[in-house]
Amino acid sequence: MSRLLIIGCGGVARVAICKCCQNSDVFTEIMIASRTKEKCDALKEELQPKTETKIETAQVDADNTQEVISLIRDWKPDAVLNVALPYQDLTIMDACVETGVHYIDTANYEAEDTEDPAWREIYEARCKKLGFTAYFDYSWQWAYQDKFREAGITGLLGSGFDPGVTSVYTAYALKHYFDEIHSIDILDCNGGDHGYPFATNFNPEINLREVSAPGSYWENGKWVEIEPMSIKREYDFPEVGKKDMYLLHHEEIESLAKNIPGVKRIRFFMTFGQSYLTHMKCLENVGMLRTDPVSFDGKEIVPIQFLKALLPDPASLGPRTVGKTNIGCIFTGIRDGKEKTIYIYNVCDHQECYREVGSQAVSYTTGVPAMIGAMLVVSGAWQKPGIFNVEEFDPDPYMDALNRFGLPWVVCENPQTVA
Repeated sequence: MSRLLIIGCGGVARVAICKCCQNSDVFTEIMIASRTKEKCDALKEELQPKTETKIETAQVDADNTQEVISLIRDWKPDAVLNVALPYQDLTIMDACVETGVHYIDTANYEAEDTEDPAWREIYEARCKKLGFTAYFDYSWQWAYQDKFREAGITGLLGSGFDPGVTSVYTAYALKHYFDEIHSIDILDCNGGDHGYPFATNFNPEINLREVSAPGSYWENGKWVEIEPMSIKREYDFPEVGKKDMYLLHHEEIESLAKNIPGVKRIRFFMTFGQSYLTHMKCLENVGMLRTDPVSFDGKEIVPIQFLKALLPDPASLGPRTVGKTNIGCIFTGIRDGKEKTIYIYNVCDHQECYREVGSQAVSYTTGVPAMIGAMLVVSGAWQKPGIFNVEEFDPDPYMDALNRFGLPWVVCENPQTVA
């Protein structure tokens, strides 16, 4: 029995909330809180007749730590699941420290305004020290380690799919298949088609910033950074087929490099069609991906936020998206003195996800693990004071829950590898 405060009411939040309502033995009460309470109320009205979980709603500005603190103190949850924007991670974490409540999220912190001088000073020092220039990294949240430990609460970072499930796959592979893992290739394939000339499958601000940034990977104890989209490979994905994929920077590389002993190389690849890349490059060239304010007609606007208003809402893509996703990890390493390679992956069907929870597979593959991470924390299975990434806990209960709640996984021996 537990009370879970869920902050956010977008596409991923919808899936996590639906899954909490399917798991009423654990989540006896939930509160959905968002800046727009009407969205929370509408989802409650839809779900409450179908679940034994008691649903409440509230309005909260997740940028305002004091508002989050007040809500937590009024409702007294056992944990907070943050499925809002990564910009809001730190304000919500501050509120959890102040109130002594466990914290779970799906993606690491990044600043909304990347030209802010105070943030920029810390960012540029990190770039010089570590050697990669992505705007997002774990240092901001790992810095809360002592605060969470002293408060006696758990902070579980990155319980989505990637990061999240891919990191749990890694811990599972190390526990059951390898004595040492030497290389990890994380492959994220969306073989779906939504029918629009251009759209993003999750928040455009986050998606476009991530894809247009320089790529990077971990090799022999250091970061190697490359020009955006300069490393391309083709891979034949089970149940999807051959797709072009490109090397990107991704946050789980950072945590896996820290937490998996002896790993020599970690790379992340994501599939993109040429039409998507052409649209994105054009938008970047004309300045529409800028995150700093510009003056227009006597007002200040942030170009990427204006672009977000023009693009289809990712939450609206569910009914029109067909096809499948395939996300997984290829591991190479040593077992009993012999070289070994395995591929652990999940295939998810967009239309099956929509029929179940009203969302496409990209939201589904993040929302289900968000619920699982929260379940393991509130049940005590994954609970100890401090800040942790998912690969730092026993992977077995998480892997079992993936099979139970809609993300079954496959282990393939001797798969095709990536050059």
